[in-house]
Amino acid sequence: MNNETSLNKKKSGGKLPLGGLLTIIILLALCAGVFMIFRDTTPPVVTISPDADQLGKGSVLTVKVDDDGSGLKSLEVYAVQGGKRTPLVAKTYPGGIMQVQEDIVLDATPLAEGEFSIEATAQDASLYPFGAAGATKAAKTYSLDLTPPRIYVESPVNNLNQGGAGLMVYALSEEAASTGIQVGERFFPAHLQPGHPGKFLYYCLFAHPWDVSVKDFQPFITASDAAGNSAKRSFSYHTNPRAFRHDKISLSDSFMEQTIPEFQGLIPNRGSLLAQYLYINNIIRKENRAKLVEFSHQTSPTMLWSGPFVRLPNAANRARFADARDYMYKGKKVDFQTHLGLDLASVQHAPVPAGNDGRVVYADFLGIYGNVVVLDHGLGLQSLYAHLSSIAVHPGDMVTKGQIIAHTGATGLAGGDHLHYGITVGGIPTQPIEWWDGTWIKHNITSKLR
Repeated sequence: MNNETSLNKKKSGGKLPLGGLLTIIILLALCAGVFMIFRDTTPPVVTISPDADQLGKGSVLTVKVDDDGSGLKSLEVYAVQGGKRTPLVAKTYPGGIMQVQEDIVLDATPLAEGEFSIEATAQDASLYPFGAAGATKAAKTYSLDLTPPRIYVESPVNNLNQGGAGLMVYALSEEAASTGIQVGERFFPAHLQPGHPGKFLYYCLFAHPWDVSVKDFQPFITASDAAGNSAKRSFSYHTNPRAFRHDKISLSDSFMEQTIPEFQGLIPNRGSLLAQYLYINNIIRKENRAKLVEFSHQTSPTMLWSGPFVRLPNAANRARFADARDYMYKGKKVDFQTHLGLDLASVQHAPVPAGNDGRVVYADFLGIYGNVVVLDHGLGLQSLYAHLSSIAVHPGDMVTKGQIIAHTGATGLAGGDHLHYGITVGGIPTQPIEWWDGTWIKHNITSKLR
């Protein structure tokens, strides 16, 4: 019997019985099944955008679904309005899709103006617990506005000069998210005026830029509401062409040697004197003018000034507004720029009065302008005082007409002690002389105000 047992063991070769092998196979299958069931217990993530409460004509709704587990299986999106459910998306996806995005153009839906909801249901391919935990529902409520603002012009007469400014008064049917006057690529923001119950009244100071010919000057009012609906309309105006002087500026090595050191840290410290000067006269000049547009955003929505602006006393006019300048070096033209202000020369370090009531928005060094004070007078109207030797005010200070705010100097690209005086509208330089003229202000500005 011992020999028989030994013989049987030899025949089996030490292998497991068939029943044991089946048990192991079943256990492995069960483990694999449990893994497949529990490998994804996290449902998809659904986001609905935009976050805005109001949508308008042309708006696009975006439903985005992410699932990092078993992947997406299906997505359904409905619009619900007035008890009616309208299917917008009904899709199934092949295995392995981890992210989908569906963009829904509202113009292609039957939705009417008013409140509606977006409901999205996403299902992933998980098995736990039999698909129920792999579903996500998300909803968001919006208001649909398909009506653009209506524009009512209240300034029937608008006379301008090339390089000068004007005021447009108009009303809108609703408060705008953005509104103003567009002139080519330049935009002049309008400002909602308080004290007019039930009416959305706007004041907009704008300009006929010096570098736009009369035939190319085509301003129009634009308005966009919170839902993104936009409208525009033209208005009646008359503008007069102006011829501007042409001048030459002679550059010398001694002048550049005297001027360039003030700009150390702002220019590349390489190249000839002329190369460094041209960098200042071009690149830094553009940066400085862009700053003037930035400063215009720091404006009061109402007028801070009254009456004509005052000028530097006992000062002679030197360079004028919009003088075209050829820069000459050793008999050759090396640059061209436009002088966008008035140069007023008085005694050395003459006291500089504020042109009118306003708030200081800048009082510091500003490149080509040297030491500068910028005053805000409201509605995007600002005055610039440049090349100063000293500054007597600080940002945020309120000043009154005639108050001494600085003293003249020769900082920046100044060839001698003087005041560079500028007026900007929406950051765009305009003719300062208009603002010294009480008659012009009455006819073109204050007669239109409520």
